[in-house]
Amino acid sequence: MSKREIQGNVIKIAGDKTVTILTERRVMHPRYHKVVKRFKKYLVHDESNQLKVGDEIIAVECRPMSKSKNFELKSVVGAEG
Repeated sequence: MSKREIQGNVIKIAGDKTVTILTERRVMHPRYHKVVKRFKKYLVHDESNQLKVGDEIIAVECRPMSKSKNFELKSVVGAEG
């Protein structure tokens, strides 16, 4: 079974070893047939506390680490600044 990968920007450091990322996807509106953006936030496990706000990362699905944290850091795509 393949694990889901998500890509997004770090918007918040949410405690020790946890960051919040915001993902964006573009979908066609069912009635108006216009492309609209949909956003969703995920909590991601960052074992080494290396991420900063503004970093773009790829996260991979893992075992549940808490009630709402099901992803862990795979790689950093772009660092801030």
